[in-house]
Amino acid sequence: MGTPIKNGLLITGTDTDVGKTIVTSAIAAYWLQHHAADSLGLMKPVQSGLGDFETYTRLFDLKQSAESITPQRFAAPLAPPLAAAQEGKRIDLTIVWHYLSQLLAERQFVLVEALGGLGSPVTDEWTIADLAAAWHLPIVLVVPVKLGAIAQTVANVALARQHQLSVRGIVLNCTAPLTAEERQNWAPIDLIERLTQLPVLGAMPYLPQTDDISALVQAASDLKLEALLPH
Repeated sequence: MGTPIKNGLLITGTDTDVGKTIVTSAIAAYWLQHHAADSLGLMKPVQSGLGDFETYTRLFDLKQSAESITPQRFAAPLAPPLAAAQEGKRIDLTIVWHYLSQLLAERQFVLVEALGGLGSPVTDEWTIADLAAAWHLPIVLVVPVKLGAIAQTVANVALARQHQLSVRGIVLNCTAPLTAEERQNWAPIDLIERLTQLPVLGAMPYLPQTDDISALVQAASDLKLEALLPH
């Protein structure tokens, strides 16, 4: 494993629809409360269908070109290689790396939101885990609080270790309103930390209004941000 990039962070998860966008948005909102807009780089390397590009450009006044936010975009809401094939195209990661390396050189902090989970395909040959390893991006793993969360976390951490990734920690995310008992029973922090030997950096609450910047900032401030933000 090469030396992890110090000012970049890949937000990945155990699967799709686990809350990567809201975690990324919360960290970005917190950063922008304390730093200039042009100090942050925000990227979704490949987007298929509508979603993250639209969310980020609605929430934030990003000092970036559209291409640097989402270098590869396809219409169909499918796995990227399948979405690209529907348009007679292939995923070109050299374009993604061009914009990412530019952001890493120019910005104080660069947040990259992965697509799907660590095992999700980016191309016909590469998964998100392969991408993180090749580009030396440290990761944070987003885990939805639900039945099965423990097994999903252990499996994804094993995949991260197989690829020798630098894992900063785990963020639990409540994708629905939950009781304290449900949170403890489905995603017990002590057990997850013992099984993975990784820190749980906190839990994101269920946020019914995902466009509420103050709520996003508050949610991020409750995380152990010293493990995530550049020093």
